[in-house]
Amino acid sequence: MKTASITAAAAVLALALTACGGGAGSTTVDGGTFTLVSAGDPGSLDPHFTTMSVTIQADRFLYDTLVNIDPGGNMVAGLAEKWEGDTTTAKYTLRKGITCSDGTPLTASQVADNINFVSDPANGSASLGLYVMPGAKATGDDAAGTVTVTSPTPDSFLVRDIGGLFIVCGKGMADRGLLKQGADGTGMYTLTEAVAGDHYTLTRRKDYAWGPGDWKTDTRGLPDTVVIRVVGNELTAANLLASRQVNAAAVVGPDQQRLRGMGLTAHDIESPFGELWFNQRPGMPGADVAVRRALTQALDLGQLGQVLTSGTGRAPKSLLAPGLGPCGGDTISGLLPAFDLAAAKSGLDSAGWVAGPDGVRVKDGKPLALTFYYPSTLGSTMQAAAELVQQRWSAAGARVTVKGMTDTESTQVLAEGVWDAAFVPLGVFLPTQLVPFFSGSGNNFAAVQNPAYDAAVQQAGALAGADGCGKWGEAEQALVRELNVVPFVNAVRPTFVQGATLETSQGSIVPSSIRMLG
Repeated sequence: MKTASITAAAAVLALALTACGGGAGSTTVDGGTFTLVSAGDPGSLDPHFTTMSVTIQADRFLYDTLVNIDPGGNMVAGLAEKWEGDTTTAKYTLRKGITCSDGTPLTASQVADNINFVSDPANGSASLGLYVMPGAKATGDDAAGTVTVTSPTPDSFLVRDIGGLFIVCGKGMADRGLLKQGADGTGMYTLTEAVAGDHYTLTRRKDYAWGPGDWKTDTRGLPDTVVIRVVGNELTAANLLASRQVNAAAVVGPDQQRLRGMGLTAHDIESPFGELWFNQRPGMPGADVAVRRALTQALDLGQLGQVLTSGTGRAPKSLLAPGLGPCGGDTISGLLPAFDLAAAKSGLDSAGWVAGPDGVRVKDGKPLALTFYYPSTLGSTMQAAAELVQQRWSAAGARVTVKGMTDTESTQVLAEGVWDAAFVPLGVFLPTQLVPFFSGSGNNFAAVQNPAYDAAVQQAGALAGADGCGKWGEAEQALVRELNVVPFVNAVRPTFVQGATLETSQGSIVPSSIRMLG
């Protein structure tokens, strides 16, 4: 799901659930302003160079995809009115009359240019391997309005993956600098003001006529303006909701109980949240599976999950967001080591990390000094959980420094490899979207090397759709066995809404679903 702009919020990249509400007797009103809280600044708005959920949410207002995913997880029309394909080829037929924000028509050739740009590893797109396989080739027939894609690497969900790529129009493709704090897309909204770290103002296009599925142009209740307010403090976000200064915000921590008590509509989305990663680059402590196992044994993962989710979490069954894709099944239970501090200490002894006079373990003259990062934008419980990790690992003989990171900072931290372990939740619903994070170089920010995973992925990729789910499950199990990632809790993440109704899909608000209430 991407360069090392993988962040905790990247995480929350791919989840879906229908949710509507607004109260009995409410009526829709045309126009008005819909204000959405963003937990972090979106940074660069170029949709081909981000995996941050806050940026993806902003880009959903500005850009469209070839196909849309409805709240039930099904493909519906987007820029394409129909599509077909298998594991190596895909073909899309564009809707008629689609125009870019500057009024110029979108062509099949422009769509093909997007796919070819992302597929070229030299461009370093964060979407490479997530939506487009390396080396994929696309051609556009402008007269017929069709885009044909061939992939050198089989992709079980090729039609859906390519269909999920944000499409940039011609000017933006020619000058990507225009996209960092601007936009050039076919989305329902255009960007009219960008104040980094504070707010982004979007204005609705009245000519927009190609919404998801059978969306109608005469829909009532659409906001004319959308304001995305950057609010990094969750308590502040909750207070803004309670005082009716904003319309929507995600609140993960304890303040959600107050908001539920006020009767606000809550759109609950279950997503991977507690995922522990070790930096597995050569020379790092986490490169040794024995160290990863010992440090995992030093943690009571159940307790850690309770702290992280304020007791509202659920035990994960898979690395995928539950119930939102074609593959299910339990790929985690029984594979993670149980809490056992004595075994953890013994494991570190066997790995050559011997306790020194001050209790800190040393190997080859080097102390077991670990820097642990956590996403500071995902609520106060993240810090509490990170401090619990610090306590447990200190008891096992490590010297642990805990640091918070914003979404933007995490891009740099994970890319540069200046970390030993971290909480980095990935929210994806297709197993193919995990592959860039666990193999290769680009998005593989933890430098994972797992031959059993790679072999299972190769076998699974040759099977179309749900036929490959069994092999994809084997691939996930290979990761968990080697503790390349330690998934210990899913969060039920409510997005609270007042003064409007809406739906969510793939972890963010669907722009065309927003209805303002009077």
